[in-house]
Amino acid sequence: MTLTVLGIESSCDDSAAAVVTGEGRVLASVVEGQTGLHEAFGGVVPEIAARAHAERLDHCVERAMELAGTSFSDLDAIAVTAGPGLIGGVLAGVMLARGLAAGTGLPLLGVNHLAGHALTPRLTDGVDFPYLMLLVSGGHCQFLRVEGPEAFRRLGGTIDDAPGEAFDKVAKLLGLPQPGGPSVEAEAARGDPGRFTLPRPLLDRPGCDMSFSGLKTAVIRLRDELVAQLGGLTESDRADLCAGFQEAVVEVLAEKSRRALAAEPVPVFAVAGGVAANGPIREALAGVAEAAGARFVAPPLALCTDNAAMIAWAGIERLQAGGGPDTEIVARPRWPLDIAAAPMLGAGKRGAKA
Repeated sequence: MTLTVLGIESSCDDSAAAVVTGEGRVLASVVEGQTGLHEAFGGVVPEIAARAHAERLDHCVERAMELAGTSFSDLDAIAVTAGPGLIGGVLAGVMLARGLAAGTGLPLLGVNHLAGHALTPRLTDGVDFPYLMLLVSGGHCQFLRVEGPEAFRRLGGTIDDAPGEAFDKVAKLLGLPQPGGPSVEAEAARGDPGRFTLPRPLLDRPGCDMSFSGLKTAVIRLRDELVAQLGGLTESDRADLCAGFQEAVVEVLAEKSRRALAAEPVPVFAVAGGVAANGPIREALAGVAEAAGARFVAPPLALCTDNAAMIAWAGIERLQAGGGPDTEIVARPRWPLDIAAAPMLGAGKRGAKA
């Protein structure tokens, strides 16, 4: 029997719903972004995001069901992001999913948002376990050996800012629009990456852990020096800063990927998450995979950024592996995939970040 699952995603600032089958067919994927709502604030405002999810998610579900040509009687389950993420947004999705499950009698699956990203290469490219995944986004950055639908082993990750967060912060301090990733990439294409000397954090230490906070701080200092000397930034200054910053991120990710592949030789090296949409990063990682003799997999851009198709697919993977629905779903702001790994820096009373 072919499974058909409704997915709901609301972990950050994208309200999304999708209908996916066990054969890997995405019957419909609807994503409503919130860039315009947060633009004036230079970043995502959690309260605004949560309110927008509460207003939009039911419409996303309705639209996805309509596009897929399905009714609730055609579904086998509902899968929803239960964390990690901005707690208000996660709660909005969980409460909607609970209501739908109660009203329809459908099984309910609480999905880890990171598992959705990590399993996307199986949805898009049908890769076999195990494989190496670099999950690189606005809030997360980690290397995972993916061994099963709910079996992940972390090889390393960021000890502070995620790359996407660093891109957003650099864009903000240079007066570029949000989201920062596309803005910085566009500016970098016009700049000289060799003009400014920027650090490559943690490359002098063994292992696969990463750090991007110091790199962001180095950009701030260079900007301030230029402003103090010249009274402001020229267009070429801004482009060169972006180019230097991006090249530093690319080199760090590429070198850490080489180390991860050397430590865990696997047939497939995959990348997912919003930062995977960056062209130079994709190109560098593809080169690393080729040199290591691994197949490189990067899902389509629409499935790299936050979406509900990956959540539905993660639910399908669990069901196909013999797992069952959840009797209770709790919204979680933090939810590491590898619970056996030591917490990265930033863990507190709420638990490990990743």
